[in-house]
Parts: sequence; C-alpha cells; structure tokens
Amino acid sequence: MQLAKHLFILAAVAGLAACATQGASSGSSATAAPKLGKPITEQALAAWNIDIRTPDAAGLPAGSGTVDAGKKVYEAQCLSCHGPDAKGGPVFGTMVGGIGSFMTDTRVLTPGSMYPFSGVLFDYVKRAMPLHAPQSLTNDEVYAVTGYLLHLNGLVPAGATMNRQTLAAVQMPNRDGFIADTRPDVKAVRCMDNCTPISPAKK
Repeated sequence: MQLAKHLFILAAVAGLAACATQGASSGSSATAAPKLGKPITEQALAAWNIDIRTPDAAGLPAGSGTVDAGKKVYEAQCLSCHGPDAKGGPVFGTMVGGIGSFMTDTRVLTPGSMYPFSGVLFDYVKRAMPLHAPQSLTNDEVYAVTGYLLHLNGLVPAGATMNRQTLAAVQMPNRDGFIADTRPDVKAVRCMDNCTPISPAKK
C-alpha cells in the first residue's frame, strides 16, 4: 500500500513537470517572430524568368549560335542520351523526322513533327537540358543546338545562324495542327478580390 502511494505521487509530479514544460514552450513560440524570408530582387527574379511566349517567341534572350556550333554542342552534351544525329539513343527516341505523321495513325513525335512554334524548342532546351545539368547551357549554346536540331529536321539550312529574330521567323510544319482550347478557365482573368465566378462553357 505504501509503495502504491509513492508511485502515485511520482506520477503526479511527473505530470505537473510535463505541463509546466509544455506551457513554457508554448509561451516562447507564441512570442517568436515569424520567419518570413526576405523580398526577392529583380536580378534574382530574372534568373527564373526564362519562359518563351508563343507564337511570337517573345522572351527570347540576346545571343546567337550557328548550326555548325550546335553540332559540337550536341555531340558534347546531348549525344549520350539522344544518339548520333539525334536519331535516338539509350535514353530517348529520335528527335528527327516524322513531319506530317500527326495526320496519320502512326505518329512520330519529334520537335519537327509536333512543335507548333520554333521558340518552344529553345524554351525546352534552355529549361530542361542536358538532363544531368539543366539550365547549364549558355544562350549561345542553346541557340546553336536549337539550330542544329532544326537543320536535322530540314527546317533551316546548314549555314543558318539562330538568334531571337531568325529563330522566331522559322515556320514549323505543325503550326496549324492544334485545336484552340475554348474552356472558360483557360481565359480567366487574374482576380484577387470580389471575383466573378467562371460561367459554365456554352454548348
């Protein structure tokens, strides 16, 4: 009986200590300043603002690259995944050919056969390639390898130089092969307060 009494007292003391500790920690967290970070600078933001708008390729950066230079960039950075002449390698399939195949039931998916606008290719290479080190290529290297891939697809001549003007002027074969998305949510205007509900699509 005496042992049980002592155990009860020890348990009560431990419970009070736990409550006191919890109260102290709750009080300290309530008065701690929130860690909100710091405002981002325009310079830091610019490093992330790399998207290229379609169809006019607005946002293409300064720089240029030739098809010949692009072949060298490709062989150094891309060949191990995409294979010689971009015809397919151990990681990815071909990036050449297939033009016109989207009108058949045997589509061949390549930049030349699918992309509606040339700026899409620059955007993808700049943003995501090479796979092991995305965004490591310079703008000149991206222009060059973009030109090389377009040349392999027969869309620019061997002596072409790609820059923001010449790349935007390239007419892609599948330019008119897409259907406009008429769902109301894709045309929504950004609104932060007292916003008008999106109306159902009209049939």
